[in-house]
Amino acid sequence: MEDDKHHADYTTFSASQSREEVLQTVIDSYEALTTGQDNWVCNLANASSLLWHAYHSLNVNVNWAGFYLTDKSVLDKQELILGPFQGKVACQQILFGRGVCGSAASEKVTQLVHDVNKHPNHIACDGETKSEIVVPILDESNNTVGVIDIDCLDYEGFSEVDQKYLEELAKLIIKTCKF
Repeated sequence: MEDDKHHADYTTFSASQSREEVLQTVIDSYEALTTGQDNWVCNLANASSLLWHAYHSLNVNVNWAGFYLTDKSVLDKQELILGPFQGKVACQQILFGRGVCGSAASEKVTQLVHDVNKHPNHIACDGETKSEIVVPILDESNNTVGVIDIDCLDYEGFSEVDQKYLEELAKLIIKTCKF
């Protein structure tokens, strides 16, 4: 990390950058911020802030950006528990297979949902959400460690571009965090 760069500077994005450039900056900034730091709470808290500020710099109406993690304390079922995030308070627990987050966790596949009202079992933590992207975070053994979850107040808020960069971020999270 550059000695002359303040941590808060990482959340400043240029208005002239393309979506691809902003999302690449998120990845580069996350990598810089995690140098020498492997605590998952610390790293995911910064990642949620980076995502929140990045999407807002792109004028994407994101109303929630954060993480759900596999709850290792629950032995009789697979369940996600709320992790670091930016936005309104959220659902605290989500069973694997339930909702967009639970589907991503159980299927181990990114869920790109252009209209949450058309998703068969969407969980409405915030009734204003119109679209969502959820990316599974998979360890080296292909086990679900958690998910990246981003909600938008507009329909079709996310695309394959977002999917590409968020999947890259998920791979970087596995390399930089001890869960």
